[in-house]
Amino acid sequence: MIDFRQLAALGSKVGECPIWDERRGVLFVCDVLAPAIHRVTLEGTVERSWQFDRTVGSFGLAESGRLVVALGRDIVILDPESGSISPLAQTPEPPSNRLNDGKVGPDGCFYVGSMDDRVEKEPLGVLYRIRATGSVEPVASGFKVSNGLAWSPDGCRLYHSDSRGPTIDTFAFDPETGSLSDRRRFAVLDEATGRPDGGACDSEGCYWSAGVSAGVLNRFDPDGKLIARYPTPARAPTMPCFCGPDLRLLVVTSLSVGFEATSADGNLFIGYSPVAGAPVARMKGI
Repeated sequence: MIDFRQLAALGSKVGECPIWDERRGVLFVCDVLAPAIHRVTLEGTVERSWQFDRTVGSFGLAESGRLVVALGRDIVILDPESGSISPLAQTPEPPSNRLNDGKVGPDGCFYVGSMDDRVEKEPLGVLYRIRATGSVEPVASGFKVSNGLAWSPDGCRLYHSDSRGPTIDTFAFDPETGSLSDRRRFAVLDEATGRPDGGACDSEGCYWSAGVSAGVLNRFDPDGKLIARYPTPARAPTMPCFCGPDLRLLVVTSLSVGFEATSADGNLFIGYSPVAGAPVARMKGI
């Protein structure tokens, strides 16, 4: 068991994308539908929030300390010190789609997937590689809801889920060039086990998946075996993130839409992890 406690009462509609900024010693999290990004301390203080005019699907940290943000169907750069926003790239997504989960890969590029934003979803989602130059390159496709991005500690394996598959796949990943190959099915899930939402990897090479439909975090070993299930206070957890100086703290975001929410749903939770997390990369050239 992980003894989770509430860190911040964010009341998010769709809380997502917690990221640990080890330089500032704070967390950044977003509410996809508010839409907003929040800066939160490990004591639970919301130091600052930024509001947007389109969905905030995800974001990642850059080497400069700025954030690369998936905003609607575009990619922008947010400077959290000045609050300035500058455009970086536009994706060729149709009006029925929006960008969803994204993370910076070991090669220093931002990887972000898209999803069909309609109720009846089609497999129109694409996974893109975004470079600091603003180039947009599709690297995988055929998803209803692209989600769950995480890399193994050595950077040689990429995990990716389709929340409406509901499945998790893995790819061989070259941490130097960013090339993907050898796509394989890692896990097939159901509502009771936990439809896969956001993900993270730990230092032992295991993959943690937010089981959004089951109120749990599912931990899989590198062979795809489900080895642990950790209940969360929120009914619909959306993404785990390892944080703290030694990456032994675990935070999890949650959502509060689509069901009769309780006072816990939509908030941010934290607990001590049984294992340390794998560090997450920063975007190069930004």
